[in-house]
Amino acid sequence: MSSRIGARSGLPGRPGPETKSLRPRPRAILFDFDGTLAPNLDLPDMRRQVIEFTRAHAIPDEVWAERYIVEIVGAGHAYLAQTDRGRADAYFAQAHRLITDIELVAARTTRVFSWTHALLRTLRAGGTRTAIVTRNCEAAVRLTFPELDELVDCLLARDNVAHLKPDPRHLDAAMSRLSTTPSQTWMVGDGAMDMRTGRAIGLYCIGVLGGTGSREQLEAAGAHEVLTNARALVGIETSVRSHRASP
Repeated sequence: MSSRIGARSGLPGRPGPETKSLRPRPRAILFDFDGTLAPNLDLPDMRRQVIEFTRAHAIPDEVWAERYIVEIVGAGHAYLAQTDRGRADAYFAQAHRLITDIELVAARTTRVFSWTHALLRTLRAGGTRTAIVTRNCEAAVRLTFPELDELVDCLLARDNVAHLKPDPRHLDAAMSRLSTTPSQTWMVGDGAMDMRTGRAIGLYCIGVLGGTGSREQLEAAGAHEVLTNARALVGIETSVRSHRASP
């Protein structure tokens, strides 16, 4: 079965009939944060700053090229540690401080989307558990979303886990906290990474536009369907719940 079934109707946020029949009823939904429930960070600028910092420490480009931002730091640390552990540890701490500072500056002037509270409140009222799985730091997420604990069952940010997505153990940890299984769980995100990570462990994956990924990128990464934004989940989740409850 093609993983691009979400675009069969040809309309944004309008899955075809085959998609509707394949949707499992979710016991839980895992959400990415930036670009999904809140405006996106300027990741290209963050990457630029981290690369500049890494080059200033004489770490060759081939050591970190084609890696995600946090993984650039990990690769740089491993390279420096071969000859000078103290220098490597200082680079690692300073680079992570740079990333966190960028996140916190953005968070001070950013709030979640206007519909995020209503979406999560509706899901909770219907009995669907929710988690946020993000590569952002916890402090920045909480600054952007002060009411998080009232509306979300679990937050697993970068500093809460040992394994960060695209490692699927990030999502596994969230499912464990929510007492759910892959067949009962949806992954919702704006990036191709979210779709690939979710598909790797058998989740039903829904891409949302407006963040880092285009419709084509999300579908190529394995999205079962693509919506204009996460707000549309309310009608979809309610419809699935009602359908499964019918005799």
